[in-house]
Amino acid sequence: MMNVAGVREDFPALRERDGHPAPAYLDSACMSLVPSPVLAAMEEYYRDFPGCAGRSLHRFSEEVGRRFELARGAFAGFLGRADPRGVVFLRNATEAINLVGQGLPWEAGDRVLISDREHNSNLIVWQRLATERGIRLEVLPLSEDGSFDSDALEERLRARVRLVSLFHTSNLDGRTLPVREITERAHDAGALVLFDGCQAAPHQKVDLDRVGVDFYAVSAHKMLGPTGTGVLAAAVRPLEELRPLVVGGETVEWSTLEGHSLRPAPYRYEAGLQNYAGVIGAHAGIEYLGRVGFEAVERQQLALNLRVTRAFENEPRIHLLGPPNPRDRSSIFAFTVDGVDPNDVAVFLDEGHDVMVRSGMHCVHSFYARRGLSGSVRASFYLYNDRSDADRLIVGLKELLLRVPGTRPTGTSGGTAGSTAPSGSAPPRASGSKAAAARSARPRRRAGRGRAASGAGSG
Repeated sequence: MMNVAGVREDFPALRERDGHPAPAYLDSACMSLVPSPVLAAMEEYYRDFPGCAGRSLHRFSEEVGRRFELARGAFAGFLGRADPRGVVFLRNATEAINLVGQGLPWEAGDRVLISDREHNSNLIVWQRLATERGIRLEVLPLSEDGSFDSDALEERLRARVRLVSLFHTSNLDGRTLPVREITERAHDAGALVLFDGCQAAPHQKVDLDRVGVDFYAVSAHKMLGPTGTGVLAAAVRPLEELRPLVVGGETVEWSTLEGHSLRPAPYRYEAGLQNYAGVIGAHAGIEYLGRVGFEAVERQQLALNLRVTRAFENEPRIHLLGPPNPRDRSSIFAFTVDGVDPNDVAVFLDEGHDVMVRSGMHCVHSFYARRGLSGSVRASFYLYNDRSDADRLIVGLKELLLRVPGTRPTGTSGGTAGSTAPSGSAPPRASGSKAAAARSARPRRRAGRGRAASGAGSG
């Protein structure tokens, strides 16, 4: 049994401050909190051996090089790769997906298969390649209840797909796809497979070699690590076929004024001075997860999700997105509220109850655009959340419902959360007034410009 109180002590962000109680942080699907051992590991680099790996022969350089390669081996083991040469350190999963997308030797007419609810990081790159390189984008429709249609996958694969690129677990509603089945069917059809693992790897054991996945992308900032650090965990053979996204320092064995020769994988894909502190911190993050154990993580987040789900299962004004059973979306509770703009829900919970959730389109604009919706609210649970966090969310939402009694469904929250607007009809008006939406985009104490105002964010 995990000692949640002890775990919470390791997270400085979960402290009382400025007259506020410790926050109920329920936005880990966007970015997890960082434990003290990760902060200490990063500080140790800057304090004790702040050198450049592989460029000098002094002790600082030797130590950072050793730590960097230790981290590579640790990530290989963490993600189930026997060969650490398949682990490439990058800025984030977005860059990892772009490395695959821009690096494969495409021919006009090659097909890429995605789902109908991918994060923008696994959509925009393929749209750009369709315009620039002539590839064709195929879309696999997914059910609203979280079930997977194997026949629909087989039908799409008959179109001679070259790459299947899907989320492992959805940041939109928490559903998890059957990775082994998809990989086997794709390989049988001659296609490579890429999975966005950002919402899966922090919560469950991943064994990539066992299931045969070719490419797998993760971001450390969703798994107790720092920002600006990500990994592409690839099988070595398909990795070596990729053209580097960026070249320059550290990517070459030798160069002259007339030409150059690249280093082998993974180094040819790691251009320039690396984020040594970030990689060392990310290593400390997965070590922390290893000490806690995924069974304990899954047990804790599922218990909280069950608690919140049961509290509202008979509330007709709250509409769940995704699978109805929390066991099929254990870390995410995504929903809309009749008559209340999602941003207003988030601001109300934060300013009134110190509960931090995500609102907006969660970087899956395509899902909401097809339904004429302005967004949803997402509470996401992780190992440091306890029962009081779930109860504060419940209390806050019940108070909100009391303040907006008997509101008729309009727009964002109308009907079933996953319903689609009737063909040929105008999209429903977003719930809440324009003034309410403006208040939500620029609430007090919040910036109204830049990334925050767009609802784009990072997952």
